[in-house]
Amino acid sequence: MQPTIPRPSFEPSSFTFQIPPFPSDTAHVTTNSYPQQPRYEFTTGQERTVKNPEQDEIIRKMKSMEQSLKNIQGLSGRKSVSYVDLCMFPHVHLPFGFKTPKFEKYDGHGDPIAHLKRYCNQLRGAGGKEELLMAYFGESLVGIASEWYRDQDISRWHIWDDLARDFVRQFQYNVDISPDRNSLSNFKKKSSESFREYAVKWLEQAARVKPPMDETEMVSVFLQAQDADYFQNMMAAMGKPFAEAIKIGEMIENGLKTGHILSQSAIKATSQAIQRQIEKRKKKWQ
Repeated sequence: MQPTIPRPSFEPSSFTFQIPPFPSDTAHVTTNSYPQQPRYEFTTGQERTVKNPEQDEIIRKMKSMEQSLKNIQGLSGRKSVSYVDLCMFPHVHLPFGFKTPKFEKYDGHGDPIAHLKRYCNQLRGAGGKEELLMAYFGESLVGIASEWYRDQDISRWHIWDDLARDFVRQFQYNVDISPDRNSLSNFKKKSSESFREYAVKWLEQAARVKPPMDETEMVSVFLQAQDADYFQNMMAAMGKPFAEAIKIGEMIENGLKTGHILSQSAIKATSQAIQRQIEKRKKKWQ
């Protein structure tokens, strides 16, 4: 007979089960409560690779040079057409209600001081603001004076006096080289200007002659400056006021345009044509 071994009594309530502890970081625990592999993220602005500071400096300088070239020349080697580059004074704004006057133009000839006086008088409505005087000065210039203005480095002009001083220095030679009676007699009318416009310019030069001329001498020198078409028809102006000489000149101008007065060049051309025809006939009968 085998001996019996007493069996231990099993009571489920007498046992407790403990769950092994896991990390409390809920960011890496799923709904299954299974641990996940840790994830690594880059914060904002953090770079994955470390750049050499010297390379960063070279890249920065290259970008700066590239932008400077674009600002100067524009894309594809063309000049920049941006407003800031085209406008010499882009930060100057007109006051409310300001109307730009019609400026009297200066073409690089004549007294520069006289032009500055006329210009400042025409811009009295600007209220003495120097930035407006500087910004609109180019509108009063044409020809070589306008070209000079566009080529200037305006960073040197901090106030109106700087601009005015450079302008006077550039065109002062018009005053230093004063006209005399001989130069006035060679001051000819241009084909592009009317007789009145020419006479006014001639008078401006005559007013600078030293010693000054009286009106009779002015008319005499003025006639010597005329082409043959005017000279032979203006002899009646001798001894008369200069204003009368201008009127006679305008009458001759109209006569030449309408054909009532034959120009010397036309007469000469006609004579030459007749002479050529005569010579051709002589050769034909020989």
